[in-house]
Amino acid sequence: MKRIRLFLLTCAVLCWGGLPSMAGRIVTDTVKSQILSADVPCNVYLPDGFGKNDSQRYPVIYLLHGLSDDYRAWRDRGRMQDVVDELIGSGECVPVVIIMPNAGGPDTHNTWNGYFNMPGWSYEDFFFQEFLPAIEEKYRVVGDKEHRAVMGLSMGGGGSTVYCQRHPDMFSSCYAMSAWLDNERNEVGPGGKKDKRYYVAEAVKEHSALRFVEQADDATKQKLRTVKWFFDCGDDDFLFDQSVRLHQLMRSARIHDELRVRNGVHNWEYWHQALRMALPFASRNFGK
Repeated sequence: MKRIRLFLLTCAVLCWGGLPSMAGRIVTDTVKSQILSADVPCNVYLPDGFGKNDSQRYPVIYLLHGLSDDYRAWRDRGRMQDVVDELIGSGECVPVVIIMPNAGGPDTHNTWNGYFNMPGWSYEDFFFQEFLPAIEEKYRVVGDKEHRAVMGLSMGGGGSTVYCQRHPDMFSSCYAMSAWLDNERNEVGPGGKKDKRYYVAEAVKEHSALRFVEQADDATKQKLRTVKWFFDCGDDDFLFDQSVRLHQLMRSARIHDELRVRNGVHNWEYWHQALRMALPFASRNFGK
């Protein structure tokens, strides 16, 4: 019996050791911004084999965090590397560089949060004029619309949506999870005095993804049709109605999108699972 157990254990070790490793790695980097007068950190997922072939270029995904989180959230709380390694290993996602920029922090009343321009925080200008060009040159991504995607959760889901609305020539797809798409009814904040939380809440209202589609002319709608859209929100999420409303507006405007409603709330369990759909979705739409 002992020999049998030893034989089985040896076979298991040999079989495990013989499996190809597809583990990527996450590095932390910083982009110096003149627009924000700050050094802006980010985490970067690099797929297995990155750097071994100087001529290889990768598609890129920008993965945005939510309000009160920062660039570490997807790595630490969302456990994104486990999901990405698994999906690349299974062939459900192509090898890809994933950028997780910083756009906030936990003290929302005293720390700037948000992906839009607002008084004292011109983040959208920084993102497109400084961050994106610098990071894409350094990490050897393809650098065109067909090989660039953006996705995110909550505030980052709204940021992803609005970035694709305002810059449809830059992204092939958008995957918005539990997205904060408008703040007309003060779904999030602002919380009284004009502190930094007030400004991000006002910026979301000003950059309403719902109003953008309502007011879009025919030329704008045609540009929006060049992006693949996916909205994913839990049935008990407090932002649920916004995703449903945007889906209805997109249908009325004849802009194709996908809407998934799953059992869940506004939490990391939901977003961790959403990532398993988001990455293959972006991967399928690269190169189209």
